[in-house]
Amino acid sequence: MTNTDIINTAMAQSAIDSSCMPEDFTLSENKIVISKANPNARKYLTLPFLCDLTSYGNNIVASVSEELYSTVKNYINKYETYHCFETPNLHDFMKNLAPFNANVCFMAEYFLPDINAIRNINCNYETKFLHPDEFKNLYLSQWSNALCEKRSYLDKLAVGAYHNGKLIGLAGCSADCDSMWQIGVDVLPEYRRQGIASAVTSRLAIECLEREIVPFYCCAWSNIPSARNAVKSGFRPAWVQLTVKSDKFIDDMNNPDA
Repeated sequence: MTNTDIINTAMAQSAIDSSCMPEDFTLSENKIVISKANPNARKYLTLPFLCDLTSYGNNIVASVSEELYSTVKNYINKYETYHCFETPNLHDFMKNLAPFNANVCFMAEYFLPDINAIRNINCNYETKFLHPDEFKNLYLSQWSNALCEKRSYLDKLAVGAYHNGKLIGLAGCSADCDSMWQIGVDVLPEYRRQGIASAVTSRLAIECLEREIVPFYCCAWSNIPSARNAVKSGFRPAWVQLTVKSDKFIDDMNNPDA
């Protein structure tokens, strides 16, 4: 698998998610389309979108509801591509979303493996692969990035790091779509900054590639430790995504016990 194969696979999946064509992400001008449900979309996405902005660095593909079409079109054509994902311009966007009882909710950066950089990274601890029957009892808060209890049926493979038989780090991959598996990782606080995260992440990513599956990695822009782990593990920034949700959805996330 080459880097071209990897980026083409990612754009093909983004096209499914965004109800557009893969080549739309390579255009010099922005593209806006009406979002539609698709059974082949990434499993954690809720479609159709109210509004989702995706950029691979060339332009913005906006996948939107009919009611937000004009609002989003005006916004993405008003500012430079990268400015549409940052303040102060986002304040302008959010002001125009208010009449629709919606607001910016998720903002994330996605990483793909670089074939020229990815390699097995060693750490000072034992590591080993775990299959679903071996991590079925690990759906615990300390491993919530590596494994997702809500969608446990999608968790396909994991790599654990052990100290004297104690699990201290875990990377897991979720089959969020047919061609791409998402990697998440957790390390116990007292074992961080020892290269454990990159060791389990890189080993899991290489295993995915050997299975002809493209691994991908996601984190918030503000999560510097996670972004550093992605780069150290052989991943490189590939695309960014901003998703609008209803005010109620955002309120429910901020007040889960209300």
